[in-house]
Amino acid sequence: MSDSTIHDVLILGSGPAGLTAAIYTARASLEPLVLEGEPSSTGDQPGGQLMLTTEVENFPGFPEGIMGPELMMGFRDQASRFGADLQTVKASKVDLSERPYKVWVGDPEAAEPTYLAHTLIISTGATALMLDLPNEQRLLGHGVSTCATCDGFFFRDQDIAVIGGGDSAMEEATFLTKFAKTVTIIHRRDEFRASKIMQDRALANPKINVMWNSQVTDVIGDQTVEKVLIEDTVTGEASELPVTGVFVAIGHRPNTDLFVGQLDMKDNGYLITQAPSTRTNVEGVFACGDVQDDTYRQAISAAGSGCMAAIDAERWLEDNVHG
Repeated sequence: MSDSTIHDVLILGSGPAGLTAAIYTARASLEPLVLEGEPSSTGDQPGGQLMLTTEVENFPGFPEGIMGPELMMGFRDQASRFGADLQTVKASKVDLSERPYKVWVGDPEAAEPTYLAHTLIISTGATALMLDLPNEQRLLGHGVSTCATCDGFFFRDQDIAVIGGGDSAMEEATFLTKFAKTVTIIHRRDEFRASKIMQDRALANPKINVMWNSQVTDVIGDQTVEKVLIEDTVTGEASELPVTGVFVAIGHRPNTDLFVGQLDMKDNGYLITQAPSTRTNVEGVFACGDVQDDTYRQAISAAGSGCMAAIDAERWLEDNVHG
């Protein structure tokens, strides 16, 4: 292939991180190619997890709030306006063994890659683990949530439930007591997996109740959540718990399968970046957003890291390709 077929910047993913990177690299006249992903029922899709969110009230600049999909369309339109090439396809394979880097779309066994790139910005995000309940996806954003920081405010003075038993569940439950009337932690075992300090903090909170040896079998509600159906994991006895909110806190899975064996990862699968930059262990490959952030996982922090990745890529290209 000739040099004209090698993209300066190829961005994988189109959540807040990927589209911010697209805006910055497009304004730098780098003509980024963005592989947005393909529609799905998870956060691994064009626009990321905000496409599954209703009202967003904590993104700066929108004092009255904004719907998640509307916010992401604004990101997308801005990137497109500056010249980013947005393709609604998903990478099926990448080869980072040599430059230019190779990216396949469609058949990963095809002899020739679909795209070549001098730099890659990886912003494939993370997917919240769900329970696969019959009504879970239907009520996602309508009482079912995976982010207490994002949605807790909407449940002021209400009875809500948190599902899980790890540190994330304890942290979410404790945070939600700032708003909710009561928080019931529903856990399938008779003890938590969470660290002792996180357990103690949650169990000492007078607003928090625990349902041990219990699993949710469905979420019930017409337009919004009204109750959850529960089964005792020891006796099999069925019961109901009236709640208006259900926070699923059983973890997130970073969308890093494409990079196994090629990029350094933490034990939990998140990509490792070389702080304070977004550099990975491979020259010219950068990572931003939730794919490398297992701490904050917010749209605004993802967008900030997307800006960082764009600047890092621009400087790398200047030093190694265009200089």
